[in-house]
Amino acid sequence: MGRRKGSNTAQTSTNSSNQFEGTKIRFQDAEDDAVATDSSNLDESVLAVDKATEDVSMGEPEVSLVDSDDKTSADYYFDSYSHFGIHEEMLKDGVRTKTYQNVIYQNKFLFKNKVVLDVGAGTGILSLFCAKAGAAHVYAVECSQMADMAKQIVETNGLSDVVTVLKGKIEEIELPVAKVDIIISEWMGYFLVFENMLNTVLYARDKWLVNDGVVLPDKASLYLTAIEDADYKDDKIEFWNNVYGFDMSCIKKQAMMEPLVDTVDQNQIVTNSHLLKTMDISKMAPGDASFTASFKLVAQRDDYIHAFVAYFDVSFTKCHKLMGFSTGPKSRATHWKQTVLYLEDVLTICEGEAIVGSMTVAPNKKNPRDVDIMVKYSLNGRRCVVSRVQSYKMR
Repeated sequence: MGRRKGSNTAQTSTNSSNQFEGTKIRFQDAEDDAVATDSSNLDESVLAVDKATEDVSMGEPEVSLVDSDDKTSADYYFDSYSHFGIHEEMLKDGVRTKTYQNVIYQNKFLFKNKVVLDVGAGTGILSLFCAKAGAAHVYAVECSQMADMAKQIVETNGLSDVVTVLKGKIEEIELPVAKVDIIISEWMGYFLVFENMLNTVLYARDKWLVNDGVVLPDKASLYLTAIEDADYKDDKIEFWNNVYGFDMSCIKKQAMMEPLVDTVDQNQIVTNSHLLKTMDISKMAPGDASFTASFKLVAQRDDYIHAFVAYFDVSFTKCHKLMGFSTGPKSRATHWKQTVLYLEDVLTICEGEAIVGSMTVAPNKKNPRDVDIMVKYSLNGRRCVVSRVQSYKMR
């Protein structure tokens, strides 16, 4: 395969079709110049609706600037969302933003005369959508300096009587109301759970949501597949073996441990996709974001495998009809891209053979916004027999 374009590390930037062992549900792309009849980019994806299983994880942010000498990793996380550039990237992600707009505008019955809490509001775009959909009041909570801009945006658009921007961390602020009817948030991070914002949404749900309240989105599913990626692995990993005539292979191990956030060509996919985990944000407990899930990836052709690829789907099941989007390689690209985990071994696999194993995902103990991933996998094939455990850290 040729080199992929526009690659980034997890520190800077994060699509594939999903396969459910049930009915496939297709979603139409959100149009750039009009509200689409369906939602987003889920070309060949399957969203875990009511039949889907268990829990999910995290995503986006908030901020407040502190003296640099006193900053923690969490402070740097919040600071990153003070810059307009990251919000520009998210707003220009049509799959992401149009899906939320479609969900809100096409399901006004959910919002009419309701009190809404927007968690990690950023520029306040979701709050503005909710206000236009007839919400009685929207509380937009944002911890970064972007909250100041959000207040100006609300005022400029004449919605100050409906939208109140509150600057601070969800865990530390007090709302002017005892309960809210709806919680909306775009909390998803690379690999779904990177940045650990899901727990913030769950905290808000447990503290302020009415008993029969709605969380949007309410389902998220994480998938795994495997790809051939010889050229790119050589460029990113094997490069360290000989750097201008010097052996720098000690860096190779570190490079292997850091998942790459990048866009994968769907033609690189060698196996089926396996559903690792589905999370119900309306019911799950905070600890459910940590999990171990088994997988079985069956080769669809004879090929080599150099990496596992993870991606996620998000669904809004409380709408008139199911809406959502996928971040998989077979769907329209998003700013989340996919997460590539390179393997120490080059696996030679024949059609019909299976890689079996398990993946363990948990927040890093030192910095909960980072993600520790451990993969156990084995292949007992005609041309390749291997069994290995690999650890990764998204940071």
